[in-house]
Amino acid sequence: MKIIILGAGQVGASLAEHLSIEDNDITVIDTDLPKLNLLRDRLDIRTIRGLASHPSVLEMAGADDADMIIAVTNSDEVNMVACQIAYTIFNTPTKIARVRTTQYLSYQQLFDKSALPIDVLISPEQLVTDYIQRLIEHPGALQVLDFAEGLVQLVAVKVRRSGSLVGQELQKINQNIETRVAALYRRGRSIVPKGNTVIEEDDEVFFLVDRKYTRTVMSELRRVDKPNKRIMIAGGGNIGRRLARTLEHNYHVKLMDHNPSNSRRLSEELEKTIVLLGDASDEDLLIEENIDNVDVFCALTNDDEANIMSSLLAKRLGARKVMALINRTAYVDLVESGEIDVAISPQQATIGSLLAHVRRGDVVMVHSLRKGAAEAIEAIAHGDKETSKVVGRKVEELKLPQGTNIGAIVRDAKVIIAHHDTVIESEDHVILFLINKKDIREVEHLFQVDVTFI
Repeated sequence: MKIIILGAGQVGASLAEHLSIEDNDITVIDTDLPKLNLLRDRLDIRTIRGLASHPSVLEMAGADDADMIIAVTNSDEVNMVACQIAYTIFNTPTKIARVRTTQYLSYQQLFDKSALPIDVLISPEQLVTDYIQRLIEHPGALQVLDFAEGLVQLVAVKVRRSGSLVGQELQKINQNIETRVAALYRRGRSIVPKGNTVIEEDDEVFFLVDRKYTRTVMSELRRVDKPNKRIMIAGGGNIGRRLARTLEHNYHVKLMDHNPSNSRRLSEELEKTIVLLGDASDEDLLIEENIDNVDVFCALTNDDEANIMSSLLAKRLGARKVMALINRTAYVDLVESGEIDVAISPQQATIGSLLAHVRRGDVVMVHSLRKGAAEAIEAIAHGDKETSKVVGRKVEELKLPQGTNIGAIVRDAKVIIAHHDTVIESEDHVILFLINKKDIREVEHLFQVDVTFI
């Protein structure tokens, strides 16, 4: 597939890396020559220096025969104009744009085909807000990811000594509830989960389950944490404001921002959230606001260092769980092994959403896991036994790459946990876990129907 990526920032660079190793023809456009040089030296891709919205630059990049343009520059305006030019001048089939400004997103009629011809609109702030909300709803989870419009959840938890299954075999997970352990990591190393695999303390377990039973399965792997009630948010930017608005009717929410005019605007806009003017790294202010009674502290400013420091301070002062928004990948690796419970990477959330539109076959959902090394995907099976390599076949008959397994199937809104003898039917939503994302092409090929399928 020939793909042009506009923007060599953290999202653009990560996306180029993900897609280049999958044998795509990648060209990256940016005005920053040092960034482009670093990418070209590290990856087998083409780079062009120039403004991504200029027709001549897009033409130089080969937009006239590109399959897709992904606009992820730091400018919403450049992203939107580039998609318009790709449509009007080059007739590019698929145009994806990242748009972050609420002023644009509030007017959805802008993105109608008769206005701005953007096929897929990505809002990183909304993706991150949804991600944090799921974590708050499931205390103790490291990740909670939705599939099949929320019917199935992939949950990652770290096993604690308090869990009833420590020292027990995986097959002893609540036998009254259908669940499937999709992956297990021990001391950073992947272990293929089998029924007789013994669970150890500190194992990182990924399991798929009907969302109705998520909490029940979690309780067997670790002591059930109390439901979260009190949330403190540091940073009143796009993500902080969205999260407060999402949570304020179900939780006690305090939002802290150091900008007087922004704090005043937030206090008028939010209904139940208590808005505080101050610095989240002010120890006296945190103590005064009873940080030791806070269930979840979320540091969501635009400053990685400030988020890390305020989270560490909040944890030391007694906050039960702390989360930090971190843009730099190197920082994510550093803090995940320390006192910060969850490091939130906007890049990983955005890339997962983008990959769903790049994958071949009918792939409707992609979640990038383990810092991009693994993937969980939701693919729809089409055709019949003659035209499809999966339809009409048992799971054990499929030629899946090593380390790839099918965890669940959603059929007519019913969740089916996959077993070796489960037969896949046409239009099933099949949820797979890939330990090695390099195997994605082989999996995509399985879900592509023959040309005879109409």
